[in-house]
Amino acid sequence: MAIPAIFLPTNLTVTATIKANSSFRKLNKTPTNPFNSSLKSLTKSGKLDEALLLIESQKSSQLDIESYSSLLHACISKKSVEHGHRLYIHLLLNSNKSILNDPLILSKLITLFSVCDHLNEARRVFDHAIGNEDRPESVWVAMAIGYSRKGCFREALLVYSQMLFRSIEPGNFAFSMAVKACSGISDLRVGRGVHAQIIKADKEADQVVYNALLGMYTECGCFRDVLKVFEEMPERNVVSWNSLIAGFVKKRQVFEAFETFKRMQNEDVGYSWVTFTTILAICSQVTYLYYGREIHSQIIKSTNVPDVVLLNSLLDMYAKCGAMEYCRRVFERMKYRDITSWNTVINGYAINGLMGETMKLFNEMVSSGVRPDGVTFIALLSGCSHAGLADLGEELFESMTGDFGIRPSLEHYACLVDILGRAGKIKEALQVVEKMPVKPSGSIWGSLLNSCRLHGNVSLAELVAEQLFEMEPSNCGNYVMLSNIYANAGMWEGVKKVREMMENKGIKKEAGCSWIQVRNKVHTFMAGGGFEFRNSDEYKEVWDELSEAIEKIGYKPDTRVVLHDVSEETKAEWICGHSERLATVFGLIQTGSGIPIRVTKNIRICADCHSWMKFVSVITRRRIIVRDTNRFHHFDQGKCSCNEYW
Repeated sequence: MAIPAIFLPTNLTVTATIKANSSFRKLNKTPTNPFNSSLKSLTKSGKLDEALLLIESQKSSQLDIESYSSLLHACISKKSVEHGHRLYIHLLLNSNKSILNDPLILSKLITLFSVCDHLNEARRVFDHAIGNEDRPESVWVAMAIGYSRKGCFREALLVYSQMLFRSIEPGNFAFSMAVKACSGISDLRVGRGVHAQIIKADKEADQVVYNALLGMYTECGCFRDVLKVFEEMPERNVVSWNSLIAGFVKKRQVFEAFETFKRMQNEDVGYSWVTFTTILAICSQVTYLYYGREIHSQIIKSTNVPDVVLLNSLLDMYAKCGAMEYCRRVFERMKYRDITSWNTVINGYAINGLMGETMKLFNEMVSSGVRPDGVTFIALLSGCSHAGLADLGEELFESMTGDFGIRPSLEHYACLVDILGRAGKIKEALQVVEKMPVKPSGSIWGSLLNSCRLHGNVSLAELVAEQLFEMEPSNCGNYVMLSNIYANAGMWEGVKKVREMMENKGIKKEAGCSWIQVRNKVHTFMAGGGFEFRNSDEYKEVWDELSEAIEKIGYKPDTRVVLHDVSEETKAEWICGHSERLATVFGLIQTGSGIPIRVTKNIRICADCHSWMKFVSVITRRRIIVRDTNRFHHFDQGKCSCNEYW
């Protein structure tokens, strides 16, 4: 007689128990169908033809739902609609209803046909499925996602509505789909309705649903709702934080976006490439080179391989921060480059006034087999415009259509008009406008008005301004430019008339603003402001030393840039308060010798500040890089990269 296990030593007890359980499982194990095992093995190895032949040779009763499901999953992964059709026909002709009516099989069939761009076929499967009896949520959501995947968001919401009409209770799967569909068409009214359903539902919303709500409210511009949903979330992941950052970006609340990113890092949430791509885009906007380099270092330290979208954002950041040497270095080390990679570096060279390098890279791009697109030529033409290369610009415009078959867009015509106008060929620029196959846009008339400013053509400026005031009645830039043209011509009555127009229409001129990043902090200066800084001993000392030094080597204030009918003394005083000067002096005080000064300005740099920067770069032996709304100005040893053509 066997000794009871309780009296055996501990290790023997465990051994005996395991053996007993193992014997029990062997006696009670359901025999595995060899056909199911073979089918799963074939689908896992991607042998879809052999898997289908096996199915077609067997009776459907010999195969289980899981086997069919695994084959359909393989078809979806490979986007093989041919194998999917064969399986569907086989099921229609040979299977019993239980397999074809199984929600898992139906959902996967609908998904397969929709991902393979056979949306009508997916709908036929769906209609056949719901025509007989009510189906669970998964089948309805599969069809709705199929529509959403193809951008048919209204159709997706209609499927969701029909599901509700059938009294099928939506779950998190359906909720996230419906919210994303609302986001796709920015339908806030329906989105709020779905949100109300989510709140009323018995089951707690999961993270996917909350993230979808964040995305929807961000897309619809309802930032208060974004913040509310974010704060109410029981748990947050990287997607949640990315949505909040994107919300700040959409509201142009740059500092808040950076603060959120810092908070995200402090809470050890982690990051995704989307996080870095979003932050780098902000760095590009506001010239935050310090933060951009910080992100770059984190990318290098990461064990994951960065995707091309992220690397393109990194290229753009360096280019728009005026650091082309870093931009080119990243470009050269990229294992894969797409058309955006090439365009970003070409545009970077162009906006930094390096047209020689721009054309070299363009020729390298063409010779390497990468075909340029419309964006490439906008960068090239814009660069020619700012560099005064009228002949090259006209040549490139002809080459775009003749050699590359690219049809010129409004942007291309605007660049050509700007090229000709800046070069003083205003008559030719007008001929381009008259012969254009499409109606001229505001940007084209704007280019002409700027040409009139550069060459003092008041009569034409008045005619062009009339067109602009009709097309863009609220654009303050057009009024300011006409006012400046009158002021340059000494026509103060004209200036007064334009200012009265602006006042009557409630249009205000944008104040000059410049900012500079010193270490990890951004400092902003307004034109005529910064009184606390200007009254400091440090500022007065540096300003007086600079003023004395640059006057000795030939600097004289150009008071013509002050377009107001005031005394010369007042004009000279106003010039000293320009925001880019304040930012530059701050940078000289706060940074070490030899470190470049990088200033960003929200409007065009004035002619006198441009001259002042050149003299300051000689005295301080510093590189001063100013980015305004049009381009970069790299000041070094008394010269500017624009070669006085700006």
